[in-house]
Amino acid sequence: MTKRANDMSARPEALFEPASLWQAWLDVEVALAEAQAELGIIPDWAADGIAQVADVDTLGLDRLEAEAARTMAPIHALTRVVSERAGKAGDYVHWGGTTQNVMQTGRLLLMRRALGHIRVHLADAFERLGIMAASHAETPMIARTNRRHALPVSFGFKVAGWIEELARATERLQAMESRVFVLPFGGAVGAMHAFDGQGQEINRRMAARLGLGVMLVPGRAVNDLFADYITATGLLAMSIERIARELYRLMTEEIGEITETLGSTVVGSSTMPHKVNPKLVVHVIAKAADLRATVVPGMEATLTANEGDSAANHLMVRTLDRAVPLAWSLARAFGDLTGKIAPVPERMAENLARSGAHTASERLMMLMASSMGHLRAHDLLHEMLAEPGADIDRIAARVAALPELDGRISLHEARAALDVTSYTGESTRIAHEGAAMAATLAKDLRVQITETPGHHNTSRSRAQAGSVAR
Repeated sequence: MTKRANDMSARPEALFEPASLWQAWLDVEVALAEAQAELGIIPDWAADGIAQVADVDTLGLDRLEAEAARTMAPIHALTRVVSERAGKAGDYVHWGGTTQNVMQTGRLLLMRRALGHIRVHLADAFERLGIMAASHAETPMIARTNRRHALPVSFGFKVAGWIEELARATERLQAMESRVFVLPFGGAVGAMHAFDGQGQEINRRMAARLGLGVMLVPGRAVNDLFADYITATGLLAMSIERIARELYRLMTEEIGEITETLGSTVVGSSTMPHKVNPKLVVHVIAKAADLRATVVPGMEATLTANEGDSAANHLMVRTLDRAVPLAWSLARAFGDLTGKIAPVPERMAENLARSGAHTASERLMMLMASSMGHLRAHDLLHEMLAEPGADIDRIAARVAALPELDGRISLHEARAALDVTSYTGESTRIAHEGAAMAATLAKDLRVQITETPGHHNTSRSRAQAGSVAR
């Protein structure tokens, strides 16, 4: 890959820009030529000559674009421009290939590159969330169900839930890789007509060079590969958006349990000097919703006809152009957000205390249930808590005085049962296990980043590229 194309593809929005796309297609053509040279289908010198010029900067982006505009056939244009520059070696470029083979494979290489960046940002997010879960494993707060106060938990427990959900989304990304990153290179209809019976071996060697798997039927109508990728990233977006929306709710003035650390220079409103609005979380929510919306057209584009369908392919390309950079951009934005989240334990404590005797009533009910049964204990407490002024002291006194209990629960025990700060279930254990899970996932993701197959380097000779000996 050229330095210019590499620099451009380091930005999500530039992933599918012309320089990156042309270079990915050139990389595929070089892999084809080198595999065929190894098998004696084309001369060694031809493969070397093609590899020497298969570079966007060498060929000239403007020249490639101009020829594509003239012929309205990008890969035919690529073949012509390479032939012009490579001399006699150019007679052998694109030997037996077809346009869709090259274009689909090139996009898969770029999609894999994006996934590498997504891994980096997810690893960052897991590391930061893991630290947060461990640091706040014992920070009490109120859990909410149906947007009402439920039971006390720790903030670390809540973060552990986010970690586990993101872990499932990450597993989906990993699971789809072996299905998606395969070589769809089978000629005009997928049956390898032009390869003189050596199509399977050409595929095997090309796939090895490009770091892809092989297919039994490497056709050009297999858009489910791309839909698999879009769906996996769409599910990642769903999880990220759910977490971001919860953070956004917890940032409201009335709750105030989370804030973004943005610095004193950040301005929230041009007309209200007192306001400092959330900045990062809203972008994450918007990007996630946008990415989720690509799943439906991605699935629609899988409904190809027969062995080739340009209409479906155009829809898939449009969807990929939107979805893949979005997935990368979303992962980066979410990683940045996790580094700017600041819990506010004081507000968590205030909100936890707001429900008074109600919040830990489950624990007192379970104490009562051992003497009078669960249903009776539930109904009695429900009635008591519904009365005006039902604070901890009043409820504890009434329970301790119940004739049915016959003194088996003292006033002190009843009051202790209603202590909201000590009734967090197994939140602390779960928080620490979530933190450990996050640390493991971050480490594993970083290992995968270093092990991701590299892209074909068109400036190397076949020997330098580690060609398989004949």
